Order: sequence, then structure tokens, then C-alpha cells
Amino acid sequence: MLLHQLVDRFGPAIVFINVMGSALGLPVPAMPTMIIVGASIALMAVNGAAFWTPLLGVLCIAVVGGVLGDLVWFQGGRKYGDKTLKTICKLSLSRDTCVKKTERFFGRWGVRILLVAKFIPGLSLVSVPLAGAMGVKLRSFIVHDGGGVALWGAVGLTVGVIFAAQLEMVFAMISQLGRQAVVVLAVLLAVYVTYRWWRRRALMATLEKARISVDELYALMNDEPLPVIFDIRSPEKRMLDPAAIPGSLFADERDLAKIIENYDKARKVVIYCSCPNEVSAAWMAKTMRNAGFRDVVPLTGGLDAWRLAGFDVATLTEFGELAASTPEEVAEMAAMCPWPVKSAAAPARPASLHEAGFPHGDRA
Repeated sequence: MLLHQLVDRFGPAIVFINVMGSALGLPVPAMPTMIIVGASIALMAVNGAAFWTPLLGVLCIAVVGGVLGDLVWFQGGRKYGDKTLKTICKLSLSRDTCVKKTERFFGRWGVRILLVAKFIPGLSLVSVPLAGAMGVKLRSFIVHDGGGVALWGAVGLTVGVIFAAQLEMVFAMISQLGRQAVVVLAVLLAVYVTYRWWRRRALMATLEKARISVDELYALMNDEPLPVIFDIRSPEKRMLDPAAIPGSLFADERDLAKIIENYDKARKVVIYCSCPNEVSAAWMAKTMRNAGFRDVVPLTGGLDAWRLAGFDVATLTEFGELAASTPEEVAEMAAMCPWPVKSAAAPARPASLHEAGFPHGDRA
């Protein structure tokens, strides 16, 4: 069979390129490749000795390819920190929430998350540069990442071996279909990508469309009553970027019940996060509005837009890691962190945030 011949001649090279490409963020089917190669090796094996040796060789090649690809993003995270996370998040089909979820996983498990990251979509791509940004030692990264790639590759090869007979039937059907099989696979891939794109569009359509700009927030912070400003970035994100809008209260959208119970529903609330399109902030705003809050809006562009506009930021050491729990803390925070003024060395500002790259910059 042509497929078996290809695997026999080019199997190791195909595995290496596929796994490394997947680690680099390219849309290549790494796990299906491991399964197919495992099945082909099992079907071509003459005896047990010839069976496991090629599998072990392919697994070692997969580990080398995976670790080399991951090292690119690890070093990028170590050198550029948060900028690398923002870049790699754009490569994910689940980019609106992938970074925040990964930050939480990493905060709980540390570098050990790399042992299982390859099995979780989105997590595998973001956890690698995050490990670099969080200062994980190179040796520790290679050990844990290599172990994770080895475990992931072993599962793929094992599945291929177990279902070799069934997969042989599929191979035979593909050989008979010829070009038609390629068309079918291309259509299935297009359907999958379209479905993920549609899901994301549907998600954005359900979110709060109202936004507040940083200029509007600045104006509100010079009036009475002062708005409540929630910073819902993860603790790991605040470690990477130890700054905040002055007067912000740290909150977690997973603890909305406590916030809804303790805050005046007539109070103006502004929420910012580090997610693309302010997805987490928009979800929290929508939930609070459904709970009866009259005026809750996400901040367009978040902390990045605030800096770009030339407003001063407060370092976290100025007011510590205080959680948002009661309205009284707003007054305490305001006393400890005066409301901001324009930075004396403010950068040149664009005519609008939209021109600066924030898609909702002209929306209130």
C-alpha cells in the first residue's frame, strides 16, 4: 500500500516535521500523524522485536521535534514576556480565553502542567511561552516538556497499534478514493475551521456591545461618585505586568456571587482584563447587568489602552494584593492611590484607539 510505503520511507521525517510544526503553532495534524504511523508500523511488523524498536525510534524523534519547537516559544517568553503571550494567543482558535485559563493552570501546578499540556487544546500552545515568562529554568523546562511530549506521543502510537486493523480498512478506503479522499479531508478541515470561527462570532454577538474608552473613564474618575473599577486579570498576569489602573480592585469573575451581593447595583462599574476583545470583562459585565446592575461596562483595550493614552499607572506595591469584596474598600483604595493624571512624558497619542489597533476603540 502506498501509505505504508510512505511511512516506511519517510515516517520519521514526517513525524519530526509534524510535531515540531505543531509545537510552533502551525495547523498541522500531529496526533493523527502519530496514530497513523503507529498503526502502519504495527501492520508492517514481522515479529515482536521489529515491532517495538521502530516505535521507540519514532517516539524519540517526536520528543526531539516537539522540544525543539517548544524551545522557540519558551525563549520568546523568557525574552519578551507578555508580548510573546499576546502573539501566540493570536494563533489559537480559542484565543479569547486561552491565555487566562492557562495562567490559572500554571499558577496552580507550575511547570508540571507541561506534562499534560499537549492533551489540552489551547493549553499546550500558551503554557510554553508562559513558562519562559515566569522564569522557569531551562533544564526544568526541557525535562518536563520532553516528558509531556513523550507521554503524548506514546498515547498516539499506542492508539495506532491497538486499532491497526480498523485503521487498515480506512487506509484501504482512502487508497480506493484517491483524489476524492483528499477533497473529503479538505472539506472536513474547512468545516472544522468554519465551525470554530462561527462559534467565536456567536460568542462575540452575545457579549455586551457597550464599551467605555480610557478617556471616558478618566473623566469619570474626576467626578463624584467615583466608579468602581475591577481588575480581573489573573494573579500570574499581574506578576508579569505588575501595574494597574490606580484605584482598581482585584476581582475574579468566578466569584461574581460575592460581588453581586456586596455592591450597590446603582453604582457605575468598569471592568478590565487582559483578554483579546475584552471577552472576560464582557462576560462579567453581561452577568452583572443580568443580575440588576444598571451601568457595567468593559474598558476598551484594558490596561494597554490606558498606557497608550498616556495616563499614569500604579505599581502593585503601592496598594498590595487586595481583593475586591466590599464597597468600602473603594474609598480606601482611592486614599492610598490618588486618581491618575496625565504622565509628564506621555507618548504621542493617535486620533483614536481604533487607529492604535483596538477594534472597539471608537465605541462607548
